Amino acid sequence: MKLYYAPGACSLAVLIVAEEGKLHLDLEKVDIRTAPHRLQDGTDFSTIHPKGYVPVLLPEQGHALTEGVAILTYLADRSHASEVDRARLMTDRYRGLEWLTFIATELHKSFSPWLFHPEYGEQAAAVARSRIAQRFDYLDAHLREHEYLLGDTFHAADAYCFAIARWAPGKGIDLEPWPALAAYLERIAARPAVVAALARHG
Repeated sequence: MKLYYAPGACSLAVLIVAEEGKLHLDLEKVDIRTAPHRLQDGTDFSTIHPKGYVPVLLPEQGHALTEGVAILTYLADRSHASEVDRARLMTDRYRGLEWLTFIATELHKSFSPWLFHPEYGEQAAAVARSRIAQRFDYLDAHLREHEYLLGDTFHAADAYCFAIARWAPGKGIDLEPWPALAAYLERIAARPAVVAALARHG
């Protein structure tokens, strides 16, 4: 399988789930700073993905998969891990989908595009930071009682949450008001699969 990714982007979550599930992904880097976005050989990325953003997963068979929630679920379903590890990735399928959707719609889309494109202005950025703070309040309260989003087992939703929430300090959001969230991110960062994914993803 091939993953189209960009360093620092949400595609990190996909690579984490692949590492956790012992699935090999060939990586194809996309330069998202160019317009249009380009692959390393100069190919226009829109010829691969007309929506123009990462991640994109090319399975060994079938059509390309886009959208993080779909890709994360697909990989977790195909984990080559042990039954125990597979359960860890897909514990409580519907609660997992609930968390994945929350992260995608309430957290990810509060960061991007508002905090990644200065042309939207400081007023838009301030509104985005306020929304993110509210979402972080919710996450922090939950994580005071749970090691991971679904309890005591790591899930694909945790990989996605980690990939997004770690943007905060670089976008002017200090995590000091949310100690449980900060500790959660540190726990995830220490997982061997995450260390390996970060090394590959950049």
